[in-house]
Amino acid sequence: MAGEAVVTVRLVRSFEHRNFKPVVFHGVSLDHTVQDFMQLVRDDIATRPGLPPPFKKYAYDTMKIIHQAHGAKTNELVMSLEDDEKLVLPAGLTLRAAGVAHETEMAFFRKEDYGLYKANPQTAW
Repeated sequence: MAGEAVVTVRLVRSFEHRNFKPVVFHGVSLDHTVQDFMQLVRDDIATRPGLPPPFKKYAYDTMKIIHQAHGAKTNELVMSLEDDEKLVLPAGLTLRAAGVAHETEMAFFRKEDYGLYKANPQTAW
């Protein structure tokens, strides 16, 4: 069990509309590279039952840590806009080296959408 973690990935479809779905992954090796894990998540959600089609086919390309177990939670409804340099996961690192641990919650989103939202953080209803 060492090196295996339970990780929650929040699939963010829209920041403005707060449209996201959390998906839990069990037995995640923290020795996977971030790039490999992103591909594993993409492959998994493409065939995961119960997930609406717009979430399955979206062009996710970036992961960011939202919350660590026993850490402070953000008040942002989708994810914090702070500390990108520390919390956005670099593709070449292993999950462990990028700061992912057991019970970490991460957002998986399109970097372009995030940049637009961050420049103008308005929510729509």
